[in-house]
Amino acid sequence: MAVEDSDIENGDAGGRDIENGDVEVGLGRSRDGGDDRDGTVATASLASALADACRGDVRFDEYTRVLYATDGSIYGAQPAGVVFPRDTADVQAAVRVAADHDVPVLPRGAGSSLAGQAVGPGCVVLDLSRHMDDVREIDADERRAVVQPGVVQDDLDDALEPHGLRFAPDPASSNRATIGGGIGNNSTGAHSVRYGITDAYVEECEVVLADGSLIRTRDVVLDSPEWNRIVAKVDREAAIYRTVRAIVEDNAAEIEARYPDLKRCVSGYNLQKVIREDAEGDRIVNLSKLLVGAEGTLGVVVEATLSLVTRPDETALVVYCYDDLLEALAAVPEALALDASAVELMDSEVFRLAADSQEYAEYADPIPDGTAAALMLEFDDEVVDDLPDAIGLATDELVDDGTAFESIEAFGAEKQDRLWKLRKAAIPLLMSMEGDPKPYPFVEDASVPPAELAEYVAGFQEILDDHDTTAAYFAHAGVGTLHIRPVLNLKTDEDVETMRSIADDVTDLVREHNGAFSGEHGDGLARTEFNPKLYGPDLWAAFKDVKSTFDPDWRMNPGKVVYREEDPTDIREHLRYGPDYASLEPRTTLDFDDDGGFSHLVELCNGCGTCRQTDSDVMCPTYRATEEEVATTRGRANLLRAAISGEIDPEELYSERFQSEVLDLCIGCKGCQSDCPTGVDLAKLKVEVKHQYHDREGVSRRERLFANVDRLAAAGSAVAPIANRLPDFPGARTLLERTAGIASERSVPTFQRESLVDWFRDRGPRVDAAAATDRVVLFPDTDTNYSHPETGKAAVRVLEAADVHVRVPDLGPTGRAAYSQGLLDRAAADARALLDDLDPYLEAGWSICFVEPSDASMVVDEYRSLLDDDRVGTLASTAYDVSEYLDVHRLDEDLTVDATADRLTYHGHCHQKARGTDHHAVGVLRRAGYAVDPVDSGCCGMAGSFGYEAEHYDLSRAIGALLADQLADSDGETVVAPGTSCRTQIGDFDGYDRPPHPIEVLARDLDR
Repeated sequence: MAVEDSDIENGDAGGRDIENGDVEVGLGRSRDGGDDRDGTVATASLASALADACRGDVRFDEYTRVLYATDGSIYGAQPAGVVFPRDTADVQAAVRVAADHDVPVLPRGAGSSLAGQAVGPGCVVLDLSRHMDDVREIDADERRAVVQPGVVQDDLDDALEPHGLRFAPDPASSNRATIGGGIGNNSTGAHSVRYGITDAYVEECEVVLADGSLIRTRDVVLDSPEWNRIVAKVDREAAIYRTVRAIVEDNAAEIEARYPDLKRCVSGYNLQKVIREDAEGDRIVNLSKLLVGAEGTLGVVVEATLSLVTRPDETALVVYCYDDLLEALAAVPEALALDASAVELMDSEVFRLAADSQEYAEYADPIPDGTAAALMLEFDDEVVDDLPDAIGLATDELVDDGTAFESIEAFGAEKQDRLWKLRKAAIPLLMSMEGDPKPYPFVEDASVPPAELAEYVAGFQEILDDHDTTAAYFAHAGVGTLHIRPVLNLKTDEDVETMRSIADDVTDLVREHNGAFSGEHGDGLARTEFNPKLYGPDLWAAFKDVKSTFDPDWRMNPGKVVYREEDPTDIREHLRYGPDYASLEPRTTLDFDDDGGFSHLVELCNGCGTCRQTDSDVMCPTYRATEEEVATTRGRANLLRAAISGEIDPEELYSERFQSEVLDLCIGCKGCQSDCPTGVDLAKLKVEVKHQYHDREGVSRRERLFANVDRLAAAGSAVAPIANRLPDFPGARTLLERTAGIASERSVPTFQRESLVDWFRDRGPRVDAAAATDRVVLFPDTDTNYSHPETGKAAVRVLEAADVHVRVPDLGPTGRAAYSQGLLDRAAADARALLDDLDPYLEAGWSICFVEPSDASMVVDEYRSLLDDDRVGTLASTAYDVSEYLDVHRLDEDLTVDATADRLTYHGHCHQKARGTDHHAVGVLRRAGYAVDPVDSGCCGMAGSFGYEAEHYDLSRAIGALLADQLADSDGETVVAPGTSCRTQIGDFDGYDRPPHPIEVLARDLDR
């Protein structure tokens, strides 16, 4: 299927100097409102007016509306459209145009919110994460930073690290959540025991109000000359200051009585914090404190001045294991007396799900059997003088004199990081639970005094028993904020009503314990309904007065925090999966039984947005290069879900637009298989839909070409070196691009006349089978066999040096090339042929080794869904990457290698990372004596045929540029990479030669 060149814009045609976000995908870029098929004249007029007024993109097409219809919550509703403001002027213009058209406005960051704050039916969404993401200023001496709202928190902390500073609130989603989103929700995290929440760290805000005017909120002394100047004006700002002061002063007694005395209270508006008395006795008003936690209902924060904290030099963690949840909770007050900086809780359900997860199983390994709950305490050297002594004292209190039965200590950064990953994975892990019943977030972050936590949970369990359900328990025990998620099936009327009843009962329980209904995740669509009960009629009226003063027409993110009586917020409305939801279960060629079915695999996406992370792991490489929501796993899953549920026409799945703008930008890196906490395997979903598309629409010339690459390479090898000269003929590359869609800028493979199979046939094995430690078939993949047989020769030499009997038979392809093109019938035929050829070796107990990681993952992973053949399991159990084989069996320990002095930079293949096998080569190289720096890199961007495709060349190079930056930052002198695609992409970088495979480095130094 060909895609027009115009689908990728703003990239450098030569693939040089492409920066993050410079490559744009072809989604809804039209300035007239895009493909608004079912839109009204009014919507088209709004879109046109926004496009005229704003420099940033304006998208009102159907796909964009689906992409922005959900966040990390249980809710979903399509907005009118999306604006991507480039600056404050764009925000002001968009707000004014929306006001002129009487349309609500919703500011949005990463869309990771859990209460529905970023879901707004019919709203104009302002995506502030795309362009307004600068760290404007860092004043290390004053410990302040000035930032735009779209900056990701981890990116801010990275910028602050050289100064020894950080932003104190640390939500689990910090690798994709934006500062603006954190301000909107008054976010916090595990260290709120020590640091408190976001409102304590926001000093000033620049805010666009509902009329488009701009104000700066900061400390203002009441009745000072500055105060008098502000309130003397006749404008919105003056009215706000006067009204807020009156509301706070008139309701002082009710504020004192109703707001709980907690470290965390993020329900309602922050009336209790907007006016304070300083050390000199002056009364100071700061509207910034009111804007924090307002969820975008009072205005759009376009810049914030933040106060910062210093970073501890050292930390230590200890996990205490309990055989009873309530005993763990009862120990929280004792833990708080120990000067811990964090006190976190995890329960047995989190451990169970982690143990069953490919990504998190290794992190759950240290947790002993029988652990019903665990308290995790962190200590830092800014609070305690001696970390081992602090942990020793804690163990005396909680184990020796307490009810914990075991402790797990972690002093090193790596071990601590693994435990934190386990804790931070709790939310997405719980949402990966099989079947329609899920532990849903709607009462998950109520906060009570820590001393009452055990009693509160006992009362919560009674509520669950009354409603015949269960829940999972985890999170911030040290501040009395537990994430408790009842398990319900919201696709049924009964459980939707049960959800409403549980929320009502829990609100009463929270009030009994002097708590807050939300201690972290905010009100949104989930909890706003219950604010009148929590705060009483006087403060509820005060909230509405605040809203009306800031936003007289109630157009700023309506229905959150407060609501109008004629249009009440209802926890049961706008559910993503409600009783009316139904999905089609398509007939598939691949087997989706292990995934619960095609639809279930799609619906596993809970919207948490992990695929928007950019600082580690693999997924999602196309998002990292484009910063487009459609290029995330979440975005693609949302569009697939919309199609199978009828939200958009199901036939859209098989449209050219869906293929080119949604599926073709998934490069099959398989990163979501390991990095997505709920396991949304988009690569598998993609090839299934593409296969069905081919059945309907046929197969393009280029797809057939790439699917037959093994046969083409064999032909090229047969006529080498003549075949290698053909691309250099004048006009040959241009002709190749025009006829086959292969980028003229990309270097094309060359071929060797003597293939690896030919070489081995003439050479023969050098280790006698009878005396060998093992017998191995080395698979001759296309690149190794015909283009770079030296890599295969190196593998043979290393294996034989380890006393392995090696054979290199003439075998056909694994089917990887055809599979990647969605040609599943062809891939299955290749797979069956290979199994037939390998059958004698499998029967005889031989191991099968692969030089190319993508072929190894094909036989280990993809064959399970592609073929119904008992031999698949046998092959998978005996198949290895060549470095994996050496490492698992420790055969390299018998090698004599004179390691050279140069330090190696190791870039692992994304399929190895998905399978958890990328560490094997590092282990082998290090034991051989090499200094190795494994780069925490994503996909190289070549991705098989993707990097050769003309319309994807710029995007491929943009993804590759991210890798190039990481390689440049490494202190290694020589890059090594096991993947053929990776070595091709790196070899095309300026200043780089094609790097060797790790096995080639070992083979080279066997001679020394």
